[in-house]
Amino acid sequence: MQTALTERLGCRYPIVQTAMGWVADPVLVAATANAGGFGFLAGAVMTLEEVEQGIKQIKSLTDKPFGVNFHMYVPHAEQIIDLCIEHQVRAVSYSRSPSSAAVKRLKDAGVVCMPTVGALKHAVKAVEFGADIVVVQGGEGGGHTGSVATSILLKQVRKAVNVPVVAAGGFSEGADLVSALALGASGIAMGTRFLLTQESPVPEATKAIYLQTPPEKIITSTKLDGLPQRMILNPLLSRLEKASSLQMLLLAVKNGLAFTKLTGVSLFGMLKSAMAMQKNTDLTLGQTMMAANAPMMIQEAMVKGHPNDGILPSGQVAGVITELPTVAELIERIIREADQTFDNLNALRSPN
Repeated sequence: MQTALTERLGCRYPIVQTAMGWVADPVLVAATANAGGFGFLAGAVMTLEEVEQGIKQIKSLTDKPFGVNFHMYVPHAEQIIDLCIEHQVRAVSYSRSPSSAAVKRLKDAGVVCMPTVGALKHAVKAVEFGADIVVVQGGEGGGHTGSVATSILLKQVRKAVNVPVVAAGGFSEGADLVSALALGASGIAMGTRFLLTQESPVPEATKAIYLQTPPEKIITSTKLDGLPQRMILNPLLSRLEKASSLQMLLLAVKNGLAFTKLTGVSLFGMLKSAMAMQKNTDLTLGQTMMAANAPMMIQEAMVKGHPNDGILPSGQVAGVITELPTVAELIERIIREADQTFDNLNALRSPN
């Protein structure tokens, strides 16, 4: 199944595994690549050394192309770019770019720049900065997300930019892939569906919560950092929804200190990055100060296996997922279902 996405990324199928923090590890990325999809390593929650180790581990598990995700505002962003160029990573994903210069460095080295956006204006800006491909995530998607549904956002962005567009938010089956292609996308990107696979490192206790949660219990909240995030409404999120602004600010300070220790970035470096992000984006100072809340609270559920004491980012599609296939089984099934859907649609055409 060839599209502009497969041609640019060198993968067999137009299916992207997104860079979920604490989830998209080398094993999951390599499994996706070996199955014909394209996976991104979740470098945004890694130290510089862990990013390099992750790249090397993926290369030891597959000879297929893959990508790395990171935040371009972190103090060691330039060094991560160096690593991606040195190791000839096929693509990088990110949410916001501080300048077109960073994107140009990657593009000049042959690295595909593939940001994820949740709004039309951000898609246009990303392309102005040099993005080669844009992933548009609708409001159904997990984690940080926009307010416009995927089908509508896809139509908006497709008409506004001249680069391939990948659709994300609400996809899990072959018919979803066909519908995205019909709307003009070059492929689909999935996070939650890959989280719920055998190769996903998420503890079984946490996966079980995802499999048991109906779509209406997967809500959008701005409590963590002031930005809309779609998450499962669990006991912790229920408590946070009632927390005061002071309580959330104190939590942000605690998590910010923990995040600096985790990533090996100095407190001064983290504050400098937050100020740069606030200056060059439409985020408020309060939102940048609270940015560490999400990754540290997600870690409790995704790494430590305490789903009731951590945050559970999730697309609404989790509400219709009932099993945990291997990555190879998942991608094979999606392509088989897509082929059957094409056949079913063709059968509806009149012979005259």
